[in-house]
Amino acid sequence: MTSAEFISPAQFKEEFQIEGITESSVLRYFETLNAGEFEATAALFAIDGVMRPPFESDIVGKDAIAAYLKQEGQNIKAYPNTGIAETLENGDIQIQVTGKAQTSWCSVNVLWLFILNQQRQIYYTRIKLLASPKELLNLRREK
Repeated sequence: MTSAEFISPAQFKEEFQIEGITESSVLRYFETLNAGEFEATAALFAIDGVMRPPFESDIVGKDAIAAYLKQEGQNIKAYPNTGIAETLENGDIQIQVTGKAQTSWCSVNVLWLFILNQQRQIYYTRIKLLASPKELLNLRREK
């Protein structure tokens, strides 16, 4: 059990922190996502920012990201635990965060990969489920 599992949703927003991560755009990403404030989540992205959710192709641009989150993110809570940040050669920042995502019907370990541009906007994020192939097959929704 992680400490995040003992925090109520109200406390989670107030005391939000990820071990090893201080970038406000990444912390706000999880705060707004968990609060269902999807327009605010999308506003953290660069104009041409990209979100790559599991089982989906790239979603490009703030409006498309907001629309996607409104459709797909309603019953999902993210519980990030720890992260690692490094500055890339071009000055962008790459951040990897591990934790859990909880839906109405399952909980799964997740790796979030963020790339922040030099303005500290999210340029790219990929959400990767950390599960066995069999677990992933069970999670995939029928389309």
